[in-house]
Amino acid sequence: MRHFIAVGILIIVVTALLIVGLDAAQLMPVEASAQAVPIDWMWKVMEVAMAFLFALIVVPMFYSLVVFRRRKGETGDGMHVEGNTTLELLWSSVPLVVVVIFSIIGGGNLADTLRRDPNAMVVKVTGIQWSWRFEYPADPETGLVVISDELHLPVGESVLLRMTSSDVIHSFWVPEFRVKQDLVPGRFTELTITPTLEGDYKVRCAELCGTSHYSMEKPVIITSMENYNAWIASKLEEAKAAAATPEGLGQLLVGQNGCAACHSINGAAGIGPTWFGLFGSEVELADGSVVVADDAFIAESIGNPQAKIVAGFAGQQMPQYSFTPDQLAAIVAYIKTLK
Repeated sequence: MRHFIAVGILIIVVTALLIVGLDAAQLMPVEASAQAVPIDWMWKVMEVAMAFLFALIVVPMFYSLVVFRRRKGETGDGMHVEGNTTLELLWSSVPLVVVVIFSIIGGGNLADTLRRDPNAMVVKVTGIQWSWRFEYPADPETGLVVISDELHLPVGESVLLRMTSSDVIHSFWVPEFRVKQDLVPGRFTELTITPTLEGDYKVRCAELCGTSHYSMEKPVIITSMENYNAWIASKLEEAKAAAATPEGLGQLLVGQNGCAACHSINGAAGIGPTWFGLFGSEVELADGSVVVADDAFIAESIGNPQAKIVAGFAGQQMPQYSFTPDQLAAIVAYIKTLK
């Protein structure tokens, strides 16, 4: 009996030390959303269970190796032990019950994270190789829409992220929110987020999506409602000012649609051809022919990017955008200024 008592005490001690050690390691980032609360609670329960199971296996094993080791001079066989039906039933039935309990808890947590607020603000999210595009609700007075490659959200407000992809499968993931969701071309997926902690975070793509997957990070800024409204107002003013000239509108559209993720405006090498000095220059194509980068060529390259492939970029796939003729003309006008 004394061996059972000793092993039991050691199991409790090792379990406690493991729990303390895991807490000190701070394996999880800060908790910054309401959806993170049930997830972190379940993780804590699993952490305790894993520490206990680890101790339950390792402690008796090492205790037996030390206490019941063969002493010097012993030559006899160890005690013969037959199977124990009761023990076998216990180690089969108890884990089954535990798994069922965790399944029920997990189902409840999943329901909590998917629960939607009918009054939630809707932000449209588009994944692009290799950037993010966030479209906010239209201004009720002017009808203008704020589009940004940064995600700004008010703290304490429920937000519905309606997401899609313009090219390949991406996955929206902010570690501090805990939850993540795939973005699939041709369909919409949704994720509800209620930020609870002001601060600056990063959205990452958690799905291997191509050559520059590693760089698909953008800021996530959680602020007060007052600061959020001020940011929206400033972006609306920028949109109004940009719309006054074709060049300004083109620059705004380029920034909103993540074009800088592939095309530099200063001549630097990039995933796609640079736009610096592009207009009016001679461009060599992948088939060996040479064309002049005039209005028609640039507009075609944006509207139908695979029609003419620039030499050296045959392996790249540019997303298909749905710009209006006026928007295309504005982007071409902006590219003309890059000299």
